[in-house]
Amino acid sequence: MAQRRRREPEEVRPPADPEAAAREICLRQLTLAPRTRAQLAEALARKAIPEEVAELVLSRFTEVGLIDDEAFAQAWVRSRHNGKGLAPRALSAELRRRGVADETVREAVADLHPEELAEAARALVARRLPATAGLDPARRTRRLVAMLARKGYSPGLAYQVVREALADTAEDEPPFPDDP
Repeated sequence: MAQRRRREPEEVRPPADPEAAAREICLRQLTLAPRTRAQLAEALARKAIPEEVAELVLSRFTEVGLIDDEAFAQAWVRSRHNGKGLAPRALSAELRRRGVADETVREAVADLHPEELAEAARALVARRLPATAGLDPARRTRRLVAMLARKGYSPGLAYQVVREALADTAEDEPPFPDDP
């Protein structure tokens, strides 16, 4: 069996015109998907763009509205909450990993109303409930609550929603026939 040679990482040299290169890198990144200022700064650093040039380009992009962490955070929260059912805790962690400031994160997740969160949790449990059929109630509860916890829901809301769903399921199931 032939061994693969590991390629050594190539040294990244600063470009001849760092400002033009920085603008091109940022535009390319923003064309692919919305990015935060921190994500773009990271991309520029990987390409050996000097820090002062990166700051200059990022400031200009922010000034003209191409970089807007507040809009990014709000769109991210809506998208991930509606698409994946994520709750504020999980959404906050994702935004912080993308370099969004704490205050911006707090404002973005504050837009989610408790009724929205409860409804999303109910939808997640309803979707997962059939897969837990046949398990004893304690195990079923643990699995469903754990799923909601991974999505960032508070323990109180998770237990409440799971209790309601299991109570509704028990009412829908036909009683066992009497043994002769």
